[in-house]
This record gives sequence, structure tokens and C-alpha cells, in this order.
Amino acid sequence: MRTYWNIVGGLRPLEEITSNCWIQVTCPTEEDCRFLEDEIKIPDYFLSDIADIEERARYEIDEGWFLIILRIPYAKEIPSRTPFTTIPLGIITKGNLIITVCNFETDMMNDFLVHQQKRAVGIADPPEMVFRLFLSSAVWYLKRLKQISTLIDQYKRTLDHNIDNVDLINFSRLQDSLTYFVTSIRGNETLLSKLKFRLPIDELDADLIEDVNIEMAQARETTSIYTNILDSTMDTYANIINNNMSKVMKTMTSVSLILMVPTLVTSAFGMNLVNGMEETWWGFILVSVFSVLITVAFFWFFRHRNLL
Repeated sequence: MRTYWNIVGGLRPLEEITSNCWIQVTCPTEEDCRFLEDEIKIPDYFLSDIADIEERARYEIDEGWFLIILRIPYAKEIPSRTPFTTIPLGIITKGNLIITVCNFETDMMNDFLVHQQKRAVGIADPPEMVFRLFLSSAVWYLKRLKQISTLIDQYKRTLDHNIDNVDLINFSRLQDSLTYFVTSIRGNETLLSKLKFRLPIDELDADLIEDVNIEMAQARETTSIYTNILDSTMDTYANIINNNMSKVMKTMTSVSLILMVPTLVTSAFGMNLVNGMEETWWGFILVSVFSVLITVAFFWFFRHRNLL
């Protein structure tokens, strides 16, 4: 699906391409790809790069086109191993024409549209558009990190009552998401530092770049903090599980030793040997009482030594 937006004096929808136009392509179809390649003359290999979910953040210049790939956060609607991940957003500029291509419907781009329409001041030039998309991605990284923080607290409350494999697996999935986040944020920061020297920027763009740097740094530091929290939490619950297992094994060993005592006594007196009690009526009772007394003594000993 593609839509056209006028970027001067406020973001307004258009019916066709004009000067100072932003072409937004979301979940491109074959027709959209043919339009971009045949009519707009965008290099076809770059569209393939955008479709690659693992493509890193980078930029290049080809035949006057400024081609940028930005990694943005994405919340998966279908449950999977990683509830949050990052995806490539293609930003393509030439002259006053701006094109964005994304193979997923994202909350970030929808929010970006709404925010720019509320600002009602438009976008001065392609570099401002690029840096505003950088700023929006940093803000949405922080929003997703808040959601991850909420999930961490939720899983912790559940694990405090009962250590369950499902919640431990959920912790592992959040760790994977944070790994994707910190890698993509660092890649975006590196890309931004390069673009500052390749794009023509004015005073407004410089202030915008400073805001982006602040938000990116905050997102990176927050991601690192949550990663450390998850690592320490997983280590803590692993130690708790090991401690509980040690207690169970200690109890089982103590019970086995206690039950072994009457078994040894009855086995000794039950052998086919002469012990003087074979013909007495009280022999069985004496052995039984003796076994019980020794068992009680061993039980008291283990309890006194805190082995039960």
C-alpha cells in the first residue's frame, strides 16, 4: 500500500506525486515494487535489502539517490520466541522527494503521521524528515522498553509465588528482545554520526540531531539496565531452584538413612542363625521395639542436626 503526503505547511494527503512529496509505502505489493523500480527508478537491490529482516542500519548513495536503512522497534502481534524485535525501515531521498518503505505495519509510523499532522508546520526538507524519523524511532524504543519493564515486574510477581518454567522461558524471550534492541540502537547511533557529515543540515537540524542523540543514549542505557536486571534475576531464580533441589535431596537422603536402620536390625535378627530368641514368644516384639527405638533415635538426631 502506498500513500502520498504533502510535507510543506503541514502533512496533507495527496492523490498523486508532486514536488515536496513524501511517498509512504507500507507492506509493498508487487505493484508497489514495480512502481518504485520502473517509475521512480529506485535501485531494485535496495528494495530487496529492505525486505531482509536482518539488514543492518546503513546508508549509501547510488545515482543521486540517498539510500538509508534505519532499524526500528516492532512488537509482534503473533506470539513467538521474541515478543519484541527490530525491523528495517528504508528512507530514500532525491531532491525534494522522500520515500519510506517498510514491510510491516508499525505503530511507530502511524504515530509519526499523527504527530506530524498535529504539529501542522510541515517538514522543511528531506534531512529534517530523516532526523525526525530517527527521533521517532528512539522514542518508540523507550516506549517498548517501558512495556518490557512492565512484563518483567509481572513475571517477577508470578515467580515470587511459584517458580514456573513458563515464566522463566518468558524471561529468556525478553532477553532476546533486549539483545535485538541494544544491537539496533548502537547501529542507529553509528549511522546517525555518519549522516551528520553527509546530509546538508541547518541550525534546526542540528538541534534535532542533539535531541536524537539524547533519546538514543537514553534508550541504549535503559536497554543495558534492563538487560542487567534480567541477567541478575535469572541468576537469582537459578540459585533458588538449585537451593530447593539441594533441600529435597538432603531430605530424601536423610529419610533413606533413617529407614535403613530398622531394615538392618530386622535383617540381622531374621537371618537363619542362632540368637536365643527363636523359640520365645517375645522375640518378635523385642526386635520390633528395638527397631522402633533406634529409628526414633536416628530421627531425633537428624532433626537436631537440621538434616530433615
